[in-house]
Amino acid sequence: MKKIFSLFLLCVLVLPLTAHAVRIEISAPGEQTIPLALPLFLPLAGPSATIANEINEVLSADLDLSGLFEMANRAAFLSDAEKLGLNSSQVDFAQWRLLGVDAVVKGGYRLEGDKLVIEARLYDVASQRLLTGRRYVGAKGDARRIAHSFADQIMEALTGKKGPFSSRLAYISTRSGHKELYLMEVDGHNPVRLTDHRSIVLDPDFSPVRKEIVYTSYRQGNPDLYRREIYTGSEARISHRPGLNTGGRYRADGGELAVTLSMGNNSDIYLLGTDGSIHKRLTTHWGIDVAPSWSPDSDKIAFVSDRRGNPHIFIVDINSLKVSRLTFEGKYNATPDWSPTGDWIVFSRRTEGQFDLFMIRPDGTGEHRLTFGAGTKEHPRFSPDGRFLVYSLDLKGEKSIHIMRIDGTGDRRVSAPGGNDTHPAWSGLWQ
Repeated sequence: MKKIFSLFLLCVLVLPLTAHAVRIEISAPGEQTIPLALPLFLPLAGPSATIANEINEVLSADLDLSGLFEMANRAAFLSDAEKLGLNSSQVDFAQWRLLGVDAVVKGGYRLEGDKLVIEARLYDVASQRLLTGRRYVGAKGDARRIAHSFADQIMEALTGKKGPFSSRLAYISTRSGHKELYLMEVDGHNPVRLTDHRSIVLDPDFSPVRKEIVYTSYRQGNPDLYRREIYTGSEARISHRPGLNTGGRYRADGGELAVTLSMGNNSDIYLLGTDGSIHKRLTTHWGIDVAPSWSPDSDKIAFVSDRRGNPHIFIVDINSLKVSRLTFEGKYNATPDWSPTGDWIVFSRRTEGQFDLFMIRPDGTGEHRLTFGAGTKEHPRFSPDGRFLVYSLDLKGEKSIHIMRIDGTGDRRVSAPGGNDTHPAWSGLWQ
């Protein structure tokens, strides 16, 4: 565990030409795509095809998922692709203009004992200017993590908002024979099992300010709420009241949790301190209230209730406790998640015998369907930058974790075969 979570050093050098030199401006997938060239990173000392290919593979996959780039065909690259080009004066921009690309990534790597040094640059071809660049220093096996970090940096340089590729996904998997909590990179690499409860673990959520996860476990027979420090493995059972202790979701500052408690009776939404103490009861109704999700400004919570007959999405103001209904279509709406940008709520709805994903604005307008095709899609969660969604797909009995852009494009499976994987949660930025 220690090895897996060892932090790598980075950001030794932040080069001076960044946002002010940007000619290219993009904001969302589909609005504009930038023709981008990504030649292989070249050796600064002894060559390593493994390192070069790993950097290229990760960068290419991350930038493709963003939906913001049109990747140039490497077979068409000219001689400048074989040159390092760590300074703009060393780059033959005329060659890249000839290929019709607007931006080019250049970089090199070297091993210094057990350390890996990677120099990475992004250039605007038309202006021949450096958009962003860094020198990363990490452990010998950190090529993947450094490549994810530079993909985040490219997103920030071109959109003003850092990418989510260095973050983590928590999820529940049965691959050990029990439903346990796992952690993996956003592209599905390096999965790690975090719990060994040998029972049923459900509904993980990341603390926004610490490397902690909250989740529900039947370890002691009842669905109790646990909080776990990821690095140390320290775990505490913070709510074990009779009945449900489920759906724990951290407030944006990490200071409180919204949860579902039934205390042996009907389930309602409560606010708990991180020690499990009850701070406030938010709903009081004969209906079943579950699955809370905070608004980014932490003054409202979306949740599911059957108080009008069928399960629908409602919103409660945590100050006035006024409850308003959000969804009116469909007979079963579930698992809402409020966008970190505040403008959308994603949820699952049963249609034609299976669940699919929908989005709706918090004022009830703009509802639209995101997913189609075979299989049930559930438990959607936004990425920390609000550009992507992670969810679980149940297709012919095999459950897997998928990610896609918030417009429903770019869908891809990220969890490996070998177990049923559900209940994903996306961490904040992972430094």
